Amino acid sequence: MGDDSEWLKLPVDQKCEHKLWKARLSGYEEALKIFQKIKDEKSPEWSKFLGLIKKFVTDSNAVVQLKGLEAALVYVENAHVAGKTTGEVVSGVVSKVFNQPKAKAKELGIEICLMYIEIEKGEAVQEELLKGLDNKNPKIIVACIETLRKALSEFGSKIILLKPIIKVLPKLFESREKAVRDEAKLIAVEIYRWIRDALRPPLQNINSVQLKELEEEWVKLPTSAPRPTRFLRSQQELEAKLEQQQSAGGDAEGGGDDGDELPQIDAYELLEAVEILSKLPKDFYDKIEAKKWQERKEALESVEVLIKNPKLEAGDYADLVKALKKVVGKDTNVMLVALAAKCLTGLAVGLRKKFGQYAGHVVPTILEKFKEKKPQVVQALQEAIDAIFLTTTLQNISEDVLAVMDNKNPTIKQQTSLFIARSFRHCTASTLPKSLLKPFCAALLKHINDSAPEVRDAAFEALGTALKVVGEKAVNPFLADVDKLKLDKIKECSEKVELIHGKKAGLAADKKEFKPLPGRTAASGAAGDKDTKDISAPKPGPLKKAPAAKGKPAAPGGAGNTGTKNKKGLETKEIVEPELSIEVCEEKASAVLPPTCIQLLDSSNWKERLACMEEFQKAVELMDRTEMPCQALVRMLAKKPGWKETNFQVMQMKLHIVALIAQKGNFSKTSAQVVLDGLVDKIGDVKCGSNAKEAMTAIAEACMLPWTAEQVVSMAFSQKNPKNQSETLNWLSNAIKEFGFSGLNVKAFISNVKTALAATNPAVRTAAITLLGVMYLYVGPSLRMFFEDEKPALLSQIDAEFEKMQGQSPPAPTRGISKHSTSGTDEGEDGDEPDDGSNDVVDLLPRTEISDKITSELVSKIGDKNWKIRKEGLDEVAGIINEAKFIQPNIGELPPALKGRLNDSNKILVQQTLNILQQLAVAMGPNIKQHVKNLGIPIITVLGDSKNNVRAAALATVNAWAEQTGMKEWLEGEDLSEELKKENPFLRQELLGWLAEKLPTLRSTPTDLILCVPHLYSCLEDRNGDVRKKAQDALPFFMMHLGYEKMAKATGKLKPTSKDQVLAMLEKAKVNMPAKPAPPTKATSKPMGGSAPAKFQPASAPAEDCISSSTEPKPDPKKAKAPGLSSKAKSAQGKKMPSKTSLKEDEDKSGPIFIVVPNGKEQRMKDEKGLKVLKWNFTTPRDEYIEQLKTQMSSCVAKWLQDEMFHSDFQHHNKALAVMVDHLESEKEGVIGCLDLILKWLTLRFFDTNTSVLMKALEYLKLLFTLLSEEEYHLTENEASSFIPYLVVKVGEPKDVIRKDVRAILNRMCLVYPASKMFPFIMEGTKSKNSKQRAECLEELGCLVESYGMNVCQPTPGKALKEIAVHIGDRDNAVRNAALNTIVTVYNVHGDQVFKLIGNLSEKDMSMLEERIKRSAKRPSAAPIKQVEEKPQRAQNISSNANMLRKGPAEDMSSKLKYPPFASLSQARSMSGHPEAAQMVRREFQLDLDEIENDNGTVRCEMPELVQHKLDDIFEPVLIPEPKIRAVSPHFDDMHSNTASTINFIISQVASGDISTSIQALTQIDEVLRQEDKAEAMSGHIDQFLIATFMQLRLIYNTHMADEKLEKDEIIKLYSCIIGNMISLFQIESLAREASTGVLKDLMHGLITLMLDSRIEDLEEGQQVIRSVNLLVVKVLEKSDQTNILSLGHPLFCLHLETIMSCLWRMVRLLPDTINSINLDRILLDIHIFMKVFPKEKLKQCKSEFPIRTLKTLLHTLCKLKGPKILDHLTMIDNKNESELEAHLCRMMKHSMDQTGSKSDKETEKGASRIDEKSSKAKVNDFLAEIFKKIGSKENTKEGLAELYEYKKKYSDADIEPFLKNSSQFFQSYVERGLRVIEMEREGKGRISTSTGISPQMEVTCVPTPTSTVSSIGNTNGEEVGPSVYLERLKILRQRCGLDNTKQDDRPPLTSLLSKPAVPTVASSTDMLHSKLSQLRESREQHQHSDLDSNQTHSSGTVTSSSSTANIDDLKKRLERIKSSRK
Repeated sequence: MGDDSEWLKLPVDQKCEHKLWKARLSGYEEALKIFQKIKDEKSPEWSKFLGLIKKFVTDSNAVVQLKGLEAALVYVENAHVAGKTTGEVVSGVVSKVFNQPKAKAKELGIEICLMYIEIEKGEAVQEELLKGLDNKNPKIIVACIETLRKALSEFGSKIILLKPIIKVLPKLFESREKAVRDEAKLIAVEIYRWIRDALRPPLQNINSVQLKELEEEWVKLPTSAPRPTRFLRSQQELEAKLEQQQSAGGDAEGGGDDGDELPQIDAYELLEAVEILSKLPKDFYDKIEAKKWQERKEALESVEVLIKNPKLEAGDYADLVKALKKVVGKDTNVMLVALAAKCLTGLAVGLRKKFGQYAGHVVPTILEKFKEKKPQVVQALQEAIDAIFLTTTLQNISEDVLAVMDNKNPTIKQQTSLFIARSFRHCTASTLPKSLLKPFCAALLKHINDSAPEVRDAAFEALGTALKVVGEKAVNPFLADVDKLKLDKIKECSEKVELIHGKKAGLAADKKEFKPLPGRTAASGAAGDKDTKDISAPKPGPLKKAPAAKGKPAAPGGAGNTGTKNKKGLETKEIVEPELSIEVCEEKASAVLPPTCIQLLDSSNWKERLACMEEFQKAVELMDRTEMPCQALVRMLAKKPGWKETNFQVMQMKLHIVALIAQKGNFSKTSAQVVLDGLVDKIGDVKCGSNAKEAMTAIAEACMLPWTAEQVVSMAFSQKNPKNQSETLNWLSNAIKEFGFSGLNVKAFISNVKTALAATNPAVRTAAITLLGVMYLYVGPSLRMFFEDEKPALLSQIDAEFEKMQGQSPPAPTRGISKHSTSGTDEGEDGDEPDDGSNDVVDLLPRTEISDKITSELVSKIGDKNWKIRKEGLDEVAGIINEAKFIQPNIGELPPALKGRLNDSNKILVQQTLNILQQLAVAMGPNIKQHVKNLGIPIITVLGDSKNNVRAAALATVNAWAEQTGMKEWLEGEDLSEELKKENPFLRQELLGWLAEKLPTLRSTPTDLILCVPHLYSCLEDRNGDVRKKAQDALPFFMMHLGYEKMAKATGKLKPTSKDQVLAMLEKAKVNMPAKPAPPTKATSKPMGGSAPAKFQPASAPAEDCISSSTEPKPDPKKAKAPGLSSKAKSAQGKKMPSKTSLKEDEDKSGPIFIVVPNGKEQRMKDEKGLKVLKWNFTTPRDEYIEQLKTQMSSCVAKWLQDEMFHSDFQHHNKALAVMVDHLESEKEGVIGCLDLILKWLTLRFFDTNTSVLMKALEYLKLLFTLLSEEEYHLTENEASSFIPYLVVKVGEPKDVIRKDVRAILNRMCLVYPASKMFPFIMEGTKSKNSKQRAECLEELGCLVESYGMNVCQPTPGKALKEIAVHIGDRDNAVRNAALNTIVTVYNVHGDQVFKLIGNLSEKDMSMLEERIKRSAKRPSAAPIKQVEEKPQRAQNISSNANMLRKGPAEDMSSKLKYPPFASLSQARSMSGHPEAAQMVRREFQLDLDEIENDNGTVRCEMPELVQHKLDDIFEPVLIPEPKIRAVSPHFDDMHSNTASTINFIISQVASGDISTSIQALTQIDEVLRQEDKAEAMSGHIDQFLIATFMQLRLIYNTHMADEKLEKDEIIKLYSCIIGNMISLFQIESLAREASTGVLKDLMHGLITLMLDSRIEDLEEGQQVIRSVNLLVVKVLEKSDQTNILSLGHPLFCLHLETIMSCLWRMVRLLPDTINSINLDRILLDIHIFMKVFPKEKLKQCKSEFPIRTLKTLLHTLCKLKGPKILDHLTMIDNKNESELEAHLCRMMKHSMDQTGSKSDKETEKGASRIDEKSSKAKVNDFLAEIFKKIGSKENTKEGLAELYEYKKKYSDADIEPFLKNSSQFFQSYVERGLRVIEMEREGKGRISTSTGISPQMEVTCVPTPTSTVSSIGNTNGEEVGPSVYLERLKILRQRCGLDNTKQDDRPPLTSLLSKPAVPTVASSTDMLHSKLSQLRESREQHQHSDLDSNQTHSSGTVTSSSSTANIDDLKKRLERIKSSRK
């Protein structure tokens, strides 16, 4: 027993290994208990047993083994690490458990296997079980089969791979053991349940009895699709769902699942491929050529036996196919023909896609053989061609099929049509695009008129099938002139058709998805197809995407696919007009023309003829299109004297009438032919030429340009007059630009152009060259090939013309579209048109047929044993291709011959072959597609060559091919993966490199790409380092198309060690995975919807250094919009802006240049922080830095651009910079994503010696920082520290231009990086050895201090100044000066404190400094002017210095919403003034709105009431302390006070959230407005009322309209009240004029939004509302202040282009009446700003020319009305010489004035004034400085103030801001007060009566002063002003009331003192609300301190006083409430 006790003490794991069975049993039991207790699957306990589990299941003692199995099962189920034991445990179960007699053991064994499958180890388990099937012990085999069966039944065919099981099934059926055979039968039934008939072929060879038994069992199976009942761990949630949804929903889901599953299994996939080529009889090729037919038959029979194998191994079947094809084509024995056809069928079926490469050779032969009548031959041929069709695509064989369609033999025609019908059946809408359908329909339409009935029927069937597949919309354009009977027949056929939608069809279909339409969104067609209505047959699972690629692009096709396609169709309808005799014409003409007209046509007196023409013209103008007999009319015109008319006036009229008829009537080609000859004859005429051209253009529009052009050109060249020829060509050049190029016949033109180029007359030659230039835009470089044999001189001219056109994109066609395509929806245009153009052009090139030159001798030469003869053969081929230029795709036997040469032992011949293939690609164009499989893939094989130059040549060839074919052909099928499989390191690295370059540019890829993944993984672990690197580089691009999930799943088959490595790489690649390129919309050219222009808005502000000049700072209204809009605009559009390179560049350059890698930048920063990469810090860049940057760039910069960027030649850098500039706007996101890399690369450029690169880099930087500041981006520390130091070095460049640029960039950088952080970098620059750099840095420091105050000095002002002061003693004069100037600047800002800060200086330095300070006091240095110039740029930063508002794009939206008010306030202040600036304060406004809209508590209604209610009661007593002035009581007129406050109260209710309250208020106001005597009471409340109104409008739009519960009638009622009110208001002109720009802008915006609100249109009375709004808008335009309204055009432009333009046109019409009342200067400023933001180029890109015409008309009208004086109204525009507006006005003036003296006088005058202006600036500053000195001194204060008042009066726009800015708050208010007092004295008293509206105090607070004076509240930094300021002001008021009671009647607003604006302008609603709040605060304080006032003022009005005090308390409480609720 001692032994026993021994093991009892052992720990559990040791017991389990004990040699005593009892010990083990006890160990297993305990282990089982432990396993059941451990809750955490990752517990370390599990690992202890990891090595023991195999022993658990293989225990030798049966009893113990049972316990062990139980424990093992629990372990596998719960342990995280169990998966590691799969192989050993399952093999243990198979060998040691399945042979046990106990059933329990076997059951547990099976359970363990299934549990391993559940924990995702299915493949390993299956492998072990399949090994078990080879065991000798039948028990084990049976158990293994049973386990597999259970696994399949529970987990389903997705988890259990069926192929290996099916492979061994036949062997199991042959087993001797009955048990094995029975089990095999069970599993066969189970498999059948999952894959149905796909199981039949693999089992066709088993014993027939067994097969019969199986069949019986199979029939019994339920037909419903099986569903897995057990799930993998990763799918367990699904299981839970299914349990919940056992109802119908559950079934549906299961069904869906399974819909995906079932079709996946294809019997073909389950079969083993058989190799048959080696099994062909040795003498096969001799026999097949034998004379005796019996021998030939033997040979064919031997093949027939072999091809019975259902799946054939891929191989080189070219010779076999060639032999069979020969039999089919040439053999006289029809029986053999049928046999050969059968063999071809077998090959096609067995090889599937792999047969595709031979299809092109065989199809024409088979089709031509259909001439045979014998049914069995025909049937065999049909089967063959159908089988072949499935291996290729319709696209690839379309040429061959169409060629046979014209055959004379009816049987061939019939069978071809039937074949087409059958082929169509396999297609879907997406795989049968219009470009493919068009030629087929054209050919079939000929057949439906054939004499043979069978041909007709076949054609009907084919057309019917097409109709069924793609729907009527797509086919109808091609059936335009088919008569009704035939059309019905086609429809009848289409109803009978049943479409085939199997997997195969799907594959074939997929193939063609976007070959024919490279321009259409290539995303496998699924892009724009929402409305595919005509897909009739329901599609099963796999083809879910099939109906795609059709929808919208097809829809307009119903009316025609924008290009020529539809036009052809429609044209046929129009052009059937027969030729009429002259008599009929006369008769028709006399019916519509006045009789005199016809009589006088040939009168001898020209005046009579002229009169006759005039009548003729009038008649034509009045005629209706349908009634106009065009042909008759033009024949009348052509009647004698016709085109020989001698009087030019008559002739001009005649030509004009032709144009009219063409435009107005249904003009046919027949009519055109009558006149064209005459037109061409007159085109060269000096006087009539332009009319002739106009008529031609009209005809071209009626009859299509291609036809007209062909006629015109041939006529012109059939006559001798060179003038006519040159003018015709000129007209054509122009016409092509207007109509676009689609449909033009290049061939026809080229021969005529060649004639023209050979002409002796230089004008003709020039015209021809110009025409070529225009054609080049559309055709591209291939055009030059036609002219290579011209004389060198001429060729150089042509090249020069082409060079000019290089990089331009063809203009969008403006004509020829409207008439024929019914409103071709945008999508159609966008999607289809580009490809139409490009494809057609390629098709138009005349292609030569060279197959007859590829003779068998030539082919045998190429294959000769002697290399010299082979070379001769290749030379000949090259010669043939060269000579032909463009060739047809049929090149006979050339492909196999060339393919042979690609593996030639002689490398020179390989290279020559590659060159030929390159030529071939260019010559054949896109048609080279069909040769990709048989010639393209072999080129890829050459990439594995050991010689570098051969590989390079092969790569160039592959690229040349891919350029023509696109990538789809290459990626389809297994060919590419087969290449990658080859373990050739060269091949692998080249191929992966090529894929890495091509994949990122694709928008979708064929599914076959997944086949490459396993080989990609093996490349990741290749022995060769280069291969591994290339594979890693390619990884993200594979992932981009396949997705991480698929890629990760594919790692399942790898060894565990490899799998972990690969998964880690996948994770890494996932981070760098680029986004797919955006679909190429045309959006770049036209603004998208409303917000687009907002994108470009802010550009103008920082882009120009000087938006503000020292005299008139006017902020740019665009800026005002920026914070609000830019965020939306950006988010909406950043994504949509595709890169737009020129069309002529190679295809690989078409994608985006910067690929957005999510979190890429963050990752790079982490790496740098974690020291994984070098920190960007060097004196000169070493190679490792450059390499590092290159690697970092590789994932996010287009490959080709990176090559340019890191090229050794500087010109490539220039090119790269140019591209980057082009893409800056369109790829903002990309640029910001790669900003750190771009800046680092630019620092490398700073070290280049080449100036041109440096200049270009700086140019780019300027644009870049402008963009960043618009985007409100902020540089990260990392970006700044790796860039700024290097930029600062460049500030010391010897070249002036460069220094200037660098300074400009430094200035702009302050907008994206705080100045305080810039300071240390620039400070560092002052330590340089380069004196220029030191001087410039010191100056820059001065500028920073001047612009941003002392806060920028880092680390402290003291330290910084001490460092600067050191430089006063520098040996370089410039540095000394700069240091002195900087300190003087500080002195100006900071005063005497400077001396403390700079510490001890040497005497000499100190004296220099003091001297300089004195001098600067005498004459203000130039600094202030400069400061003003730089101000706007830096303004934005004032607040962001203090706290970096945004750290970068990460906090984009949130920060945009939170912070901009600060920035914008400071901006508004620093640029103080123009009312619009205030629109930037958005925060308060938003909060109010929110409160009104969303808060249903009481506060909402109180808010406006509170803000506006009793204001007058509070203020006015304080304002009017002096009763003597008025005759009325010392209190003021009660009626007025009450009216004003009542009106305030009612207006506040207008914006109420409660509809009835609002309606009530509106009715009351309406009553006031309607009675003339009372209407005046509204004066002064207009802005307030309008604000309330449009807030209500906004409330309705955002809240009420969306509220389901609200009655829409209520809303309509409210709308009609609002509109009625407004109409009443705007009929009273005096009131209408009070509306200010800001408010009008908001109002117009609200109204236009309402007009465009689609929800309103849907309501019953909606139309009525919209009509009223229209009327109202017109009223607003007519009655309100014209200046204000015209100024709106610009800020609103971005919102609703068309509507705004219509409004402006209306205004233009009113101008003659209003010209004298408008402020031209302001309007011109607005136009100037508008032109800056939307330069001509941008406007021209708009889809309509409406904006540009509007602008021109407006300016033209102004010019006309004002004459030359208009140029004097440009006062508000800074640096006019840069203004496009001035140039434009000058041009207009030039036209309208004589070119004599008046203009030059003007110029000199203007020049003089400009000089004056400059010189006066300095004086002005001196003068103001003097004045302020006086004000500052005690004695001369009064005098100073008086002078300042005089000065302000004289120069109302003078800028005193700089002088006030740095003074104390007290001083500022003192100056204001003084000015106001003087105003009172001088201007007489009481200018503004109390009732004029918004109380004056309010104006002070809410109107930013229009000039640069101190802003009203007097603070410039944008913080809220504390109560102390108001207290101080209040004290002063009281003191003044005490001292100066007689003077004060009413205090006019500050604005009116400083510069009288015509109307007190209210900045905008925002400020209004804001200011009211601040007044409440102010008034409260005033009341607390107003003892004095109340004593004086309220002597007679005590009641008011007390009530108002009560109110104040009430108000206080309310204010507190609001504040707390706001928090």
